[in-house]
Amino acid sequence: MPALTCTAFNGHGLLASGPLRDVALAVHRAPRGAPVLIFDDATGKSFDIDTRGSEHDVLARLGPMPCAAPEAAATAEETAAPRGKGRPRLGVVAREVTLLPRHWDWLNAQPGGASVALRKLVEEARRAHADQDGQRRAREAAYHFMSAMAGDLPGFEEAARALFAGDGERYAALLGGWPADVRDYALRLAAGATPR
Repeated sequence: MPALTCTAFNGHGLLASGPLRDVALAVHRAPRGAPVLIFDDATGKSFDIDTRGSEHDVLARLGPMPCAAPEAAATAEETAAPRGKGRPRLGVVAREVTLLPRHWDWLNAQPGGASVALRKLVEEARRAHADQDGQRRAREAAYHFMSAMAGDLPGFEEAARALFAGDGERYAALLGGWPADVRDYALRLAAGATPR
């Protein structure tokens, strides 16, 4: 699992960008003044961290740093807890799915049964819609960030319209008058929002 990367702003200025632990320390060391907002680089959503106390306290509250390879971590977990039913190595998670009887009838008639058929359908849909899903995630991330940081800046509504219309050139032009760090991060988040 990749480490969380994020970006922190002190007012409209970029404070730090990178792995969460590095950004948390930069926020902790920053002089108090303008409000500091931290954004998840994958979603554009802001989140809070507790920066009270020493640097050690800040890092301790973030949790342990992943230092072992995933295989080593899995081996440690397996030895710590007795193995139950299911397929834990595959990451199988049981959840409820509500379907109409005709859907269940069709799924159960497929080779391998309902679970195999559903997994195949999901994988096929993921492949078929990968580009559109990536564009949607980029638009949503840019919009989350813009709403928090630029809602009162000139051209915000028009920029949001251009973003969701997939008009990258107009979007970039409308951000031209924004503070440089805000503009650059909004453009970075929206980089995959338009068709290639």
